[in-house]
Amino acid sequence: MGFTRSDWRLIIITVVVAGAAGTAYYAKLGGNVAPFVIAAIALALLATLVGRSVEELGDRLGSGATGVVQSALGNLPELFVVLFALRDKLYGVATATIVGSILANVLLVLGLAFLFGGIKHGRQTFGSEGARTMSMLMVLSVAAMLVPSLTSALGSHATKAALHERDLSIVVSVLLLGLFVASLPASLRRQKSAEGGGEGEGSEPASRHSWSMGVALGMLAITGVGAAFVSDWFVAALQPAMSTLGISEAFAGLVIVAIAGNAVENVVGIQLALKNQSDFALSLILQSPLQISLVVAPALVLLSPLVGASFTLVLSPLLIAVLIMAVVITVLVVLDGESNWLEGATLIILYGIIATAFWWG
Repeated sequence: MGFTRSDWRLIIITVVVAGAAGTAYYAKLGGNVAPFVIAAIALALLATLVGRSVEELGDRLGSGATGVVQSALGNLPELFVVLFALRDKLYGVATATIVGSILANVLLVLGLAFLFGGIKHGRQTFGSEGARTMSMLMVLSVAAMLVPSLTSALGSHATKAALHERDLSIVVSVLLLGLFVASLPASLRRQKSAEGGGEGEGSEPASRHSWSMGVALGMLAITGVGAAFVSDWFVAALQPAMSTLGISEAFAGLVIVAIAGNAVENVVGIQLALKNQSDFALSLILQSPLQISLVVAPALVLLSPLVGASFTLVLSPLLIAVLIMAVVITVLVVLDGESNWLEGATLIILYGIIATAFWWG
């Protein structure tokens, strides 16, 4: 029981790239753009290693818990990045990253899974009951997360002072975390059903486990620490790169940080769609934005004072609009219980249009 050749290749590449990112950070080498690009690649590689480690825990944790844990730890690099961005007072990057992480999953990653799965297998089907449950949770969680923004935009007395915005965000965050805990039993059952319902290859992941329990847990610990360091280097390189390339904080958070942090869902979701495991692919991809709205965003509100910041759930009007648009369209696409390549292409194009709109801020 040990690393395969592909495992060693991924580990070596990750160590080399992370080492290069650290060297560029501490030695101040490479100008303004190269350290940022290297750190972004290292962040994506670490996210992939996190996903690989959780995959190896699958037969120990059970299929349901594995799906939830994989989504949670897959969002770990984003949590670190946003905390460090808040520490450096990059509030535009922080808020855009939260929204961008949801958009990247429900539009880009889901679109890529539908596109490639549809090209290879034609029309794909998935459990409509599970899709309805996840869609309902997504709508409820995003709606709750938007309440502070809407209250602020509509001029309610509750947010006439910044202190009240913060208080309202804390209350909403605590309630969202409670909703996440309440949704866990249903998520575990849904993940188990989704994996068990795979067509022909549903049991394949369990048969490919090659790491011992200790190795898998050790790799999780190492990659978690590595993600914290690389996230710090990534944020440090972000501001000089934005100035040099003329990138706004909104675009950097909405697109660049979100895509780099969603490497696990990008790779695993598309792979599952290509294997015609559409139930499991949909569940994995949608689980991540659910955890962004139910866990990551509330956690950032509660943890931000630790880095000397005051983060709230108040978003700009354009972020509110694109978030509502993306969630509504995703619900419409998945509720019929089937997908095809054209739906995937449409989601990807919509993501591209939204990303372009934020290029200028």
